[in-house]
Amino acid sequence: MTNMSEDKINCTISHEIHQYLFSATYILVLLVGFPTNAYSLYHAWLQLRAKNELGVYLLNLTISDLLYLASLPLWLQYIFQGDDWQHREWLCQLCGFLLYENIYISIGFLCCISIDRYLAVVYPFRFSTLRSMRAAAFISALIWLKEVAVGVVFFRHKELSTDRSNQSVCFEHYPMKPWEHAINYYRFYVGFLFPLGILSLSYFRVLRAVGKSTGTQTAQKTRIKHLVTSTIIIFLVCFSPYHIFLLVRTELETECSFIESIFNFYHFSLLLTSLNCVADPALYCFVSESAQRSIQQAQEACSRALCPRSKNGYAPDSHEMVVPSDNTAGATVVTLLNENKTDSDTGFRQTVRTI
Repeated sequence: MTNMSEDKINCTISHEIHQYLFSATYILVLLVGFPTNAYSLYHAWLQLRAKNELGVYLLNLTISDLLYLASLPLWLQYIFQGDDWQHREWLCQLCGFLLYENIYISIGFLCCISIDRYLAVVYPFRFSTLRSMRAAAFISALIWLKEVAVGVVFFRHKELSTDRSNQSVCFEHYPMKPWEHAINYYRFYVGFLFPLGILSLSYFRVLRAVGKSTGTQTAQKTRIKHLVTSTIIIFLVCFSPYHIFLLVRTELETECSFIESIFNFYHFSLLLTSLNCVADPALYCFVSESAQRSIQQAQEACSRALCPRSKNGYAPDSHEMVVPSDNTAGATVVTLLNENKTDSDTGFRQTVRTI
């Protein structure tokens, strides 16, 4: 129901272009995100049972994704109704909070995972206190408390506005309100730029350590490099465009003509942030050995169905899908990335096995 005390949107904003794109993307994210994050939840539980602190970060990352996914049906209804919010204002505030919570909680735990992997590779025999279940739980609680504290700011302000066609617009202010500037600077510098620096430094150090290893096969090095490179790319693709436009709006938005000219670009960058709900499980859970075997079996089934077998009974290029079973010379990516704190080997082999 529209609140008569709602703020007015002074700018003329057309939502027609992004309505189709947002609805299609949100539906796709829902269809893919829920089952993949359900698997991620199971994988995190297995990590917790194994007393692996990485499972704590995976669990919190997955919970954040699932909370955001739970809000998408309301956002879809909002889009289908022509960006006219039909529910109470506190629901608008809650959905907006879950949107931003997912962005910065995800960034926070991706950063935690990168630091944990960095310590496992570069300093395998040190910082054991930081790589413990208790430390991971404490750090996770701090991240959640920080984001909840920031979210309180949004619940103190009105988040429903009325546009010129008398529709209730949720979580959008055009032009930007003065109180948003400080929050946006905090988001960009503390919530995005600082974690990006930590993430990049951690993984580049991991890449350098792996590159210097003489006991790791070339194929194994390539797989690790592809994995960590993909992490950086997904982080940049999902979160960089939005924060760049957020900073540009904060610095330059003083009149309607400016936001009207960049509105579609800004909203597209916001849409990209929702893709991390699909990317997170793909990066950190579907590299597990059991998942790799399932994917390999599916690939082999497709190859048998689509590709004719050769005379010797093997499908063409089937050797590319074989996962070596020897744990020393042919370890999979997961063997290189999963933690094994009890190994007594020395040198870089110990480092690799503690990842």
